[in-house]
Amino acid sequence: MKKYKAIFFDWDGTAVLSRTAPVDEVVVPMKKLLAQGIRLVIVSGTTIENIAKGKLHEYFTPEELKNLYMGLGRGAFNYAYDQAGQPFLLSHRIPEKEELLKIHRICYEIHETLLKDYDFRTDIVFSRPNYCKIDLMVENNRGDNLFFQENELEILKENLNGHGFEGGLKGLVKLAEETAREYGMDLSATTDAKYLEVGVSSKSDNVDMILQHLWEQDQIQPEDCTFWGDEYIGLDEGLFGSDSFMRTEKTKKGDFFDVSEAKGIRPEAVTVLGGGVQTFIRFMEDQSKM
Repeated sequence: MKKYKAIFFDWDGTAVLSRTAPVDEVVVPMKKLLAQGIRLVIVSGTTIENIAKGKLHEYFTPEELKNLYMGLGRGAFNYAYDQAGQPFLLSHRIPEKEELLKIHRICYEIHETLLKDYDFRTDIVFSRPNYCKIDLMVENNRGDNLFFQENELEILKENLNGHGFEGGLKGLVKLAEETAREYGMDLSATTDAKYLEVGVSSKSDNVDMILQHLWEQDQIQPEDCTFWGDEYIGLDEGLFGSDSFMRTEKTKKGDFFDVSEAKGIRPEAVTVLGGGVQTFIRFMEDQSKM
C-alpha cells in the first residue's frame, strides 16, 4: 500500500466503535501521522461535540493540529485548527432560518404522506443544522452503535412492503426529492436504513471543500488521498450508504476502503477489507511507519 498525503475517514464505526467509546487507541497513530505532516480529515454526519466529546484537539499539540480537519454534519461544517490549537470554522453550509423551516415542512410532509397513504409511522429529528433525520424504524433503538447495522436493511424492506410501499429505500429517496421540488428546493436525501436524512448538503460537500483547500494550500491531489468508511454498502439498486458520498467527481481518483463486515454490494471503486475499527487502526499504524 502506498503512503498517502491525506487520509479522509468516517468516525463512528470506522475510527471508533461508537461516539461514546474511548478514543485512546485511534489517537496514537493519528498523533504519529499528524506529526509527519499527513493531513487527517474526519468526515462524519455528527457535530463537533460528539467527536471525542468535543475534546479531540486536547490529544494533540498545536503544531500537529495544523494537519487535522473535520468535515461534519453532512456537509454543514468544515473545521481546521488555529495556531493555539483551537478549532475554527473553515466553511459552512448553514441555511437561513426560513430555508431551514422549509426543510422542516418538507420532512413533515414526507412523514405525513407515509402515515396517511401507507399507515407507516416515523419520527423526525428537527434539531440538525441544515437537514432533518426521519426515523424509519422507530421501534429499533441502536443504543451506542449509531452506525449501520446489517439486519436493519431487511427489517425495513419487509416493513415497507408490509405497509404497501413497494418502492424500497430508493422509493423513499425519490419521495423526498420530489417533495422538495414541490417546495422549489433541490435537496440531498440519503439513508442508512434506519434514518432518511434530507437537507441541503451531504458528505460530498465536506470532502470536496476540504480537498480544494488542501490543493490550494499544498497542491495535494485526489491521487494522494484515501477515503475510509463503514457505510459504503448498497441499500437498493443504485443506492449506497452515506460513506459512498465521499466519492465525487473531484475525489474519484483517490483510493476507497470499507471496513464493514456487512454482506452486500459496494460501489465499483471501493475495496472491501472488513475487520471494522481494528483494520483502520492497523492501516494508520502502517502508514505512520512508511
